[in-house]
Amino acid sequence: MSLPEGFDEEVWAVVAQIPAGRVTTYGWIARLVGAPGQARRVGRALAKAPDGLPCHRVVNAAGRTVPGWVAQRERLEAERVRFRANGCVDLAAHGWPQIPDDER
Repeated sequence: MSLPEGFDEEVWAVVAQIPAGRVTTYGWIARLVGAPGQARRVGRALAKAPDGLPCHRVVNAAGRTVPGWVAQRERLEAERVRFRANGCVDLAAHGWPQIPDDER
């Protein structure tokens, strides 16, 4: 699949809208920008995102945070995001927009 020009900027625009205390997934962002199945490409766009973007609010489909990025969990906890016993974000409680069951 060829991605449209401006893909990264579209991803960043979506991430900028995620409210404090909420999270979304790479796959859901891909769907929102019209590129379903491109979750990894969303991750690459976020890796080069401008400073100030709330990238910490993006997790994988299971609710796992980025391995080795300790500050991500700390930031989410500061926003009162709950984690399950397995260390994953509670997507049912904190998903944005309401993330469908098949995306969790």
